[in-house]
Amino acid sequence: VTINTTSWACVALQVMDEVQRLNEDPAVHAVLLALPLSILSRRLLNTIKPEKDVDGLSDLNVGRMISGDLSEGFLSPVVGAVMELLARYGMCVCVCAGVGVGVLSSLITTANMPRHVVQPGCPARLLQLHRSCRVTLANASTHSPSAIQILETNACLTRERCWAISCLNVDLLPQNVVKSFARWAEQQRYRPWTLRPLKLQPLSPVPSDVEISRAQVPKPIWQLAEEVGLLPQELEAYGRSKAKVGLALLARLRHQPNGKYVLVAGITPTPLGEGKSTVTIGLVQALSAHLKLNSFACLRQPSQGPTFGVKGGAAGGGYAQVIPMEEFNLHLTGDIHAITAANNLVAAAVDARILHEATQSDKALYRRLVPTINGVRRFSAIQLRRLQRLGINKSDPGALTPEEVSSFVRLDIDPAKVTWQRVIDTNDRFLRKVTIGQAPTEKGHSRQTQFDIAVASEIMAILALADGLADMKARLGRMVVGSSRSGQPVTADDLGVTGALAVLMKDAVKPTLMQSLEGTPVFVHAGPFANIAHGNSSILADRLALKLVGEEGYVVTEAGFGADIGMEKFFNVKCRASGLRPDVVVLVATVRALKMHGGGPSVTAGLPLPREYTEENLKLVSEGCSNLKKQIEIAHLFGVPVVVALNIFKTDTQAEIDLVCRVAQASGAEAAVPCHHWARGGRGSVDLARAVKEAAAWENGFRFLYSLQTPIAEKIRTIAQKVYGADDIELSPEAQAKIDYYNQQGYDTLPICMAKTHLSLSHIPDKKGVPTGFILPIRDIRASIGAGFIYPLVGTMSTMPGLPTRPCFYDVDLDPATEEISGLF
Repeated sequence: VTINTTSWACVALQVMDEVQRLNEDPAVHAVLLALPLSILSRRLLNTIKPEKDVDGLSDLNVGRMISGDLSEGFLSPVVGAVMELLARYGMCVCVCAGVGVGVLSSLITTANMPRHVVQPGCPARLLQLHRSCRVTLANASTHSPSAIQILETNACLTRERCWAISCLNVDLLPQNVVKSFARWAEQQRYRPWTLRPLKLQPLSPVPSDVEISRAQVPKPIWQLAEEVGLLPQELEAYGRSKAKVGLALLARLRHQPNGKYVLVAGITPTPLGEGKSTVTIGLVQALSAHLKLNSFACLRQPSQGPTFGVKGGAAGGGYAQVIPMEEFNLHLTGDIHAITAANNLVAAAVDARILHEATQSDKALYRRLVPTINGVRRFSAIQLRRLQRLGINKSDPGALTPEEVSSFVRLDIDPAKVTWQRVIDTNDRFLRKVTIGQAPTEKGHSRQTQFDIAVASEIMAILALADGLADMKARLGRMVVGSSRSGQPVTADDLGVTGALAVLMKDAVKPTLMQSLEGTPVFVHAGPFANIAHGNSSILADRLALKLVGEEGYVVTEAGFGADIGMEKFFNVKCRASGLRPDVVVLVATVRALKMHGGGPSVTAGLPLPREYTEENLKLVSEGCSNLKKQIEIAHLFGVPVVVALNIFKTDTQAEIDLVCRVAQASGAEAAVPCHHWARGGRGSVDLARAVKEAAAWENGFRFLYSLQTPIAEKIRTIAQKVYGADDIELSPEAQAKIDYYNQQGYDTLPICMAKTHLSLSHIPDKKGVPTGFILPIRDIRASIGAGFIYPLVGTMSTMPGLPTRPCFYDVDLDPATEEISGLF
């Protein structure tokens, strides 16, 4: 450390700052202080992390020495040298009790060496023993417990042996350094789990979700992390019950084989949802808390839109949920807010650039874009990249020709061809079409645009599909925000905003660790909708979990809405990007949804269910099983085995349950299992866990539905006919023009991500069961180049939901005295 002061107090503070820096440096494995005793205070010694304190001087390491437990700490080299010398020559020891000698005295006792103890203030006794003992120890320093003075008597301790203590000290210190590195290296290996599940005592009747969540005390997040093999430096805590997990874990466990990969999908749902998140949590609780198998759940972060709209949160429900559910459903670690900020920064940059280019000359634009600062004018790194894309291989701002300057400063964005929208994480129908730029300061540069819900942002899709920070940054730069008047795509990198976006998203790229009601681990990361995006949690969360569970463990991830939407995109979009291959699909069904598909009346959130759904009706169930058969068939298109999980409601009868299970197995499911996790927790899904374990053990013939080299229109047609059951597709003139444009730009080899209603296999929400004889209308086609897919808009899909007459927020409240939240579900 370079010391810039003569004040010893300031020196100590500077040393402490440097020690704290070294503590956090993963490349440093040992820290020792060679400083005068005048500044070597206990506070300074205790600043060193015990695992790097190779001098063994911190209080924790001293305590470990005294207790004889050095499995994690370090023995002071000086104390070690004395102990070895005493053991080597079999000396009888006389100890003058004191602060420092107490450590050595304790070790001598542990080693069963003969000794005598003299308290301070008894010189006569000390002299008497000194004459009869072969070695006398006296305290030499109140600062360092290992600084011991050895008094020679009867010529037993020669100068050579005193010199040996010094040599042993020099020899033992490097040994501690090597030991520190060896321990670090051992930590880098895969660590077996020591998971201790939380006890669950289900009540009947089942209380509300928030009451159940609040009644269970979650483990401290650092404890859960330690139980599943995470290192302290891989954890970034956000309070007591959630934490970000660093991506360095992937490098640490890069040679660790992956566990089994399980996808939870569902039949076409009712507007109420059929409990895929609940099944996911119930399954991992059963696997880990009851079958004692390593398992991880990977869920999406819920959007505030549904949480305060109709559907409510997405933490699961009953005795199978993520806790604390309030933290899960509200804000979490701020990832969606980061996405909103990044998305809207791009939108602001687009409109600002249009305005500035319209109101300034080339010279004025160039002067402002490449300013002279402290007499120096230079391009930024992102501007140099733009020059390279333009074919201008110059780095001196003064060397550009007028034509090159014009090409550099003019993006020439066509306001009518801007494709980037602003976002907000709230259901707000009145933002579906807005006019911006109406203030006089915008000089008449107004245009019509719209807001999307935040989770529909391309940045959300990028977060879910990126394989690391560098990949995310590159994808952010490739995002196309519109076209120039000459028809060329304009990217975020052209706008110069890529680096700023990466800064806003640098923490969001890390998955969030939480836990289930039974203390099993859960990763929460990303939250794209399945009807207007690809509807799956992040690749990064899945990869981290697959390494952590070990080769014999299970990662259970969820795809949004029905198998025709979320599962199809999981296979064709997510698995292409990740390179991962699923082992089994768990297909969630409910008697309630099957009755709807069998011709039951419409279901409206917030209103009582019609009696058809609360009374036994085998006819409706039987006819509705057509949808279940179709979804099993869709999974088999990809060569993956299917286990049907029948999510049981209290109104379901045994005859209805038996009927669904028979039909499912007759339709090719490997197993069909009634699940009671909502009322019983993991114990209610043990049969499902066993069925999943058995199905995942088999080899499967996973395959994609189409080749990326297939033309865009044919890829869309393949999905429409094989998955949805359509006779054909109908491309609007606008959609066909977009296909031609994407072919020209080289985007034709991207996978397809259909934006379609989730309430029907067709494009018409009211068509239940298995519709046939329909033509799928493709209204428009858009491209998310950064995310890496093309998304056709089917029918009248909206990317901004609206609020119902009675939203969920009517029931949400806060007690100011206790700060307890009520009404969330």
